[in-house]
Amino acid sequence: MLRFGIISTARIGRELVVPAIQDAENCVVTAIASRNLDSARAMADRFGAPHAFGSYEEMLASDTIDAVYIPLPTSQHVEWTIKAADAGKHVLCEKPIALKADDIDQLIAARDRNKVLVSEAYMVTYSPVWRKVRELLAEGAIGKLRFVQGAFTYFNRDPGNMRNIPALGGGGLPDIGVYPTITTRFTTGKEPLRIQATTDRDPEFGTDIFSSVRADFGDFELSFYISTQLAARQIMVFHGDKGFIEVKSPFNADRYGAEEIELTNQNHSQSQHFRYQDCRQYRLEAEAFARAAIGGEAEVVTLENSKLNQKVIDAIYRASEKDGWETV
Repeated sequence: MLRFGIISTARIGRELVVPAIQDAENCVVTAIASRNLDSARAMADRFGAPHAFGSYEEMLASDTIDAVYIPLPTSQHVEWTIKAADAGKHVLCEKPIALKADDIDQLIAARDRNKVLVSEAYMVTYSPVWRKVRELLAEGAIGKLRFVQGAFTYFNRDPGNMRNIPALGGGGLPDIGVYPTITTRFTTGKEPLRIQATTDRDPEFGTDIFSSVRADFGDFELSFYISTQLAARQIMVFHGDKGFIEVKSPFNADRYGAEEIELTNQNHSQSQHFRYQDCRQYRLEAEAFARAAIGGEAEVVTLENSKLNQKVIDAIYRASEKDGWETV
């Protein structure tokens, strides 16, 4: 069993990832760390973790854990990923693991010098939904892929929420723009060559709240929009010359509807539905990470992959400041 320590009592950990780790077959949460010891103890009691620490540093120095999960504000991801790796711990860090692609180089260096696993927590890449989409594309189920279309939106104007605070790494692109990007790259195995984009910022918060993106992958195009101030919606569609694949609720199925893929042929005379009752993508993520950490066979998100994905986000920001195409 890989023993996890959780750095902070953040909501995504409490509500999604920690329960998934506890439910996994090959890992367990043994410690919670918070700047407030009472908060750490309360969360540890909730999940039956035997250890609570009143500082992150104290937990990293402990031999009660083998790995850490980091759901801190985005601006702290690089710092604590390096500190955890230097303490000899494997690291599963929430996305985005960095705010600039070049910042990931120091994470790669920390991983290599400490010989630990460091991975960005893109739960979608472990989902059977997205692995099925990858399989369908590879077998030519829709013929030649020409166009991918996506959307991910929600409404949040809470001034205290980290997504609306630039100093904490807030903004729509770091939070949700990464998802149409990673899923398209994951399922096609292709990288975008150039980007066109427009981005709007909130005049009060200063964070990016809407982006419309066009990405040229050479033999197909990805077009998506994301927003933190629109009615909630998620969709991804892969369109080929022989049919199309529509992924319903592609990222947060528990909040946006059923986990379902619809494959439709060229003239709409036939369609197939692939339905998943509960794919438990966070549990699958934890289990794959644990297998890889102990030297087993598992496909995980590498830092090199993370850097390629962040290069796309960096290019979207640059493209939003100019007319025309921006090279990734």
